[in-house]
Amino acid sequence: MLIRKAFKYRLKTNRPIESKMIQFAGCCRFVWNKALSLQKERLEAGESCLNYTQLCNRLVQWKKETIFLNDAPSQALQQTLKNLDKALTEALDKKNPKRFPRFKKKGLHDSFRFPQGFKIDGNRIFLPKIGWVRFFNSRDMEGLPKNITVSRQGEHWFASVQVEVEIGKPVHPSESAIGIDMGVKRFATLSDGTFIEPLSSFSKLEKKLAREQRKLSRKVKGSNNRRKQKAKVSKVHIKIANARNDFIHKASTTISKSHAVVVLEDLRIRNMSRSAKGDLDEPGRNVRANSGLNKAILDQGWHEFRRQLEYKQNWLGGMVIAVPSQNTSRTCPACGQVSHENRKTQSRFACMQCGYAENADFVAATNILAVGHTVSACGEAVRPKLSVRAASVMQESPVL
Repeated sequence: MLIRKAFKYRLKTNRPIESKMIQFAGCCRFVWNKALSLQKERLEAGESCLNYTQLCNRLVQWKKETIFLNDAPSQALQQTLKNLDKALTEALDKKNPKRFPRFKKKGLHDSFRFPQGFKIDGNRIFLPKIGWVRFFNSRDMEGLPKNITVSRQGEHWFASVQVEVEIGKPVHPSESAIGIDMGVKRFATLSDGTFIEPLSSFSKLEKKLAREQRKLSRKVKGSNNRRKQKAKVSKVHIKIANARNDFIHKASTTISKSHAVVVLEDLRIRNMSRSAKGDLDEPGRNVRANSGLNKAILDQGWHEFRRQLEYKQNWLGGMVIAVPSQNTSRTCPACGQVSHENRKTQSRFACMQCGYAENADFVAATNILAVGHTVSACGEAVRPKLSVRAASVMQESPVL
């Protein structure tokens, strides 16, 4: 089968190259904001949104009206319109709507994409209207390059090359199934009794970030000192994100290589981390405590962990099953009694009927695995679809 991977490299840039990259990213941002404003006006007037082809026709007119757009590569501007068209389609989907796209700000998430016209030669990349740019060749690239995205993170520019690789039918090296309970005190508790301690990269650097942000608030807007301090704040944010991403990659890789079937709770993280502040008419309760819990949940990166598990299991020939999260930590795995009194504390489970006692997160992981067996046996829809081998593994593996 064909799979797509991304290889990300840090570019070796100089001032003329960075100047062009900033200019191209700014042109893409201008086109995004102009097209988004047009689409919002049409929606407010009760009209349908323009599709990608119609937006490209408008782009021709915009380039005549705004001369600086002619300096940017046309395909990069077209890719921006394609991204906006996809974002609007997902936001207006009635069954599973996503967040409505927002206007882009200068200096945040600067990037542009080339679907063609680029070349890769050793440790050099040729970018249209920029030329050859050297990069740190930190890992060998495999597969056929399909597109390249240039982005800025802090003071550095990166090139992410998406390649297409053809692999044989994957057969997972393991035949075991595992249930995982996500948490804050423990990042992940597995049904085999092991658990992964949380990294909490944000909480470790929270004080330093707050200190740098206070310094930024005292700088004069538009001054060089403010620009330098803003770079320091950005550096702390990047350090937090990189540490979290490295931790999640290592955890998801270890689990996906060790187990053919992974069962997770189908958590609605957006609802779980929703603000409890309320308004003047109905003020929220325990706002400070809920705020700390929301911060801790978002610091764990549960959604990214599940996303990485899904595509890694797909590459290895395994699968990930998402099951409902109701009563997984209140159900006794020994007698089956369901009661909120079984879990009187955050970490301890004690069945009021049979007396079974164990760590609450381990009980939840055990119940999650059992529900995963039920879902597989009943033939209910799971995400992603079960492969023949994965289904057989679920039938052969014992229920804990």
